[in-house]
Amino acid sequence: MPNAVVMTGYGPPEVLKWAQVPLTEPGQGQIRIKVKAAGISPTDLALRAGYLKDAIPLPPNAVLGYEAAGAVDAVGSGVTGTSIGDAVSALLFSIGGYAEYAIASIWTRKPDTVSWIDAAALPTSAEAAIGVLRQLDVKSGETLLLFGGGGSVGIIATQLAVAQGIKVISAVGEHDEALARELGATPVRYGAGVADRVRALGAVDAVFDAAGQGVLADATALAGGPGRVITLSDPAAADFGVTLSQPTPDRAPGALDETIALLADGRLRLRAHQTTPMQQAAEAHRQLESGNVHERIILTLS
Repeated sequence: MPNAVVMTGYGPPEVLKWAQVPLTEPGQGQIRIKVKAAGISPTDLALRAGYLKDAIPLPPNAVLGYEAAGAVDAVGSGVTGTSIGDAVSALLFSIGGYAEYAIASIWTRKPDTVSWIDAAALPTSAEAAIGVLRQLDVKSGETLLLFGGGGSVGIIATQLAVAQGIKVISAVGEHDEALARELGATPVRYGAGVADRVRALGAVDAVFDAAGQGVLADATALAGGPGRVITLSDPAAADFGVTLSQPTPDRAPGALDETIALLADGRLRLRAHQTTPMQQAAEAHRQLESGNVHERIILTLS
């Protein structure tokens, strides 16, 4: 039997255990991947801690992980254009990436120029960035205010928006100001007084909150109302009449194909990341929750 990082219950990182699990067969339109690398997302941390157990209930012994990269190991009925042995990057809406084998319904071919690590770091951030930009419908010449511009989603959203001729104002911490400029955005310091600093730069047409840290009062004021403000995770969204955008298969179809091509061509930059053996997933969660790690952590299997 293969192994996976099993969530033995809700709680601290110690609930994550490396254990044997059944080998699942791919269903209609699915593939099974022999995993090389899997990304850890903020949602994984929230799911494990139990913060989302009412909104996203998990079965016993759930395996976390919304994104993975690896070689196709089995192909389900109805799948065309993909064969056993193909290298792929996959978006796992049903989770399961922290494992030796994962089942995927959404995937794209991994170009040779894209590493396994980058292929595992891309899917969820790319889907969120493209999905929200589409929902906001920001046009060339408009100004987008982006909270969380130094994060995984924000970095991708900035580059995609700038490439479309959109002016991006990126609210970031001091350590990400230089990065925001390199990506083509105008940085403003995040924190108290950010609204005034943004106003000094001009009017804002839309706001993308990729931070989820209580910025919606400023966001709605700067955008002239909640109509063109979207947050990825702020639970107070309804209080401000703001759209809380959640990942669904129809939010950003084609996002993975589009962004992995950019990545392969060197036209897309990802957030800096480090790697940890998948068997040490609990320790990786602990490091991320400590606040002392500013990079993404990608779990790897040799």
